[in-house]
Amino acid sequence: MGSVSITKPHAVCVPYPAQGHVSPMMQLAKLVHSRGFHVTFVNTEFNHRRLLRSTGPESVKGLEDFRFETIPDGLPPSDRDATQDVPALCDSTSKNCLVPFKELLVKLNSSSEVPPVTCVISDGAMGFGRNAAKELGIPEVQFWTASACGFMGYLQFSVLIERGVVPFKDESFNHDGTLETPIDWDIPGMPNMRLRDIPSFIRTTDPNDIMLNFLGGEAQNCLKSSAIIFNTFDELEQEVLEAIKSKFPNIYTAGPLTLLSRHMPDCPFKSLRSSLWKEDSKCLEWLDKREPNSVVYVNYGSITVMTDQHLLEFAWGLANSKHPFLWIVRPDVVMGDSAFLPDEFLEETKDRGLLANWCPQDLVLSHPSVGAFLTHCGWNSTIESISGGVPVICWPFFAEQQTNCRYACTVWGNGMEVNQDVKREEIEDLVREMMEGEKGKQMRNKARVWKKKAEEATGIGGSSYNNFDKFIKDALNYSE
Repeated sequence: MGSVSITKPHAVCVPYPAQGHVSPMMQLAKLVHSRGFHVTFVNTEFNHRRLLRSTGPESVKGLEDFRFETIPDGLPPSDRDATQDVPALCDSTSKNCLVPFKELLVKLNSSSEVPPVTCVISDGAMGFGRNAAKELGIPEVQFWTASACGFMGYLQFSVLIERGVVPFKDESFNHDGTLETPIDWDIPGMPNMRLRDIPSFIRTTDPNDIMLNFLGGEAQNCLKSSAIIFNTFDELEQEVLEAIKSKFPNIYTAGPLTLLSRHMPDCPFKSLRSSLWKEDSKCLEWLDKREPNSVVYVNYGSITVMTDQHLLEFAWGLANSKHPFLWIVRPDVVMGDSAFLPDEFLEETKDRGLLANWCPQDLVLSHPSVGAFLTHCGWNSTIESISGGVPVICWPFFAEQQTNCRYACTVWGNGMEVNQDVKREEIEDLVREMMEGEKGKQMRNKARVWKKKAEEATGIGGSSYNNFDKFIKDALNYSE
């Protein structure tokens, strides 16, 4: 390898090991690489095996200057092709990953094959990445892959604990209206929030709850970093971003990353996907045959699970709405079972419905045939729906999905919420309203306005475009 490559800056990227974190980290890593960096992308061993199965061994051989490495996650070995148990994974990565990650950084720094590591970009939920970099004197930044409003929600965990609101005294909070309580102190940049709009890990009676302590702590710890990058844009979350900046000035908003990627030069590597499930491209061919804005796209993300009864209610609600739909049904979407849909449903919808296991979602949401998105409101889904100009019907499951849902329905004006206990009549009504009704028309218009703003932010000279430049120069200390 020539001496030129050895002088390149070298970014090591460490995503939290779940699909919703790996995808945006891969987008960021490719953008950083396009600006002249050598990149090492660090998966857990479990997820790397899934990536090899889904994209094929050739895809991750990488380039000479974009390589993959792995570290163990500390959990018992498993070959299941599914997202691991989230609390167990959070607990394990926080206890077991610091040492192997530090060893990997030392190995990279002593290798004659790659340039010395000049920065570590670690997921906001992988605090060991920041700690390892600090211990070795390597500059580090955090990438918060969720929304800024979600981040501010997690920062409230310590306030809720101090005020004695959380943990709850007993399970009655789930059904006695407690979660509807308006928050009576000022959350910076987030007015009119209720307890149910705060990330769902506060919903516990256990003071030692792993997720309550882990995510509340990781969000606070991000503020000890030298910089935080968010996959959002200034206009979308203006108030809350200003509130975060007043606590912590070194933030960079560079989203939506999928739109920022338009500026990457063409290379074989540009199309590298990071899906841990095999993507079904038939979806796009099927959409090509549909009318503009006619299809309801349904996808609950990579982690959400539901009861078989809820699955049936969604199914019949979609069938009874009579609108065409593309429904991504992961094999592990039903709790403890494989997803099963009755023959009558399949017969009833065979001419207007397509079921698939997984798909290239960013491409689906930017397809002209898609008119609405029934979603769990994970941040990638939310920001991709904004980029595609598609309004959302929200069924939030956990984490900051509740916060994103609140914003879609009350601040951004591009969403309607489904009751947690799903009923087919409600799904049918919401789908019809979104696709045919007056309210749906207003939401589609609002969604188009947000799409335009997202495109402007990521266009040359836009706020996210300029912030990414600043991120490369200031946070990663690199001038091209």
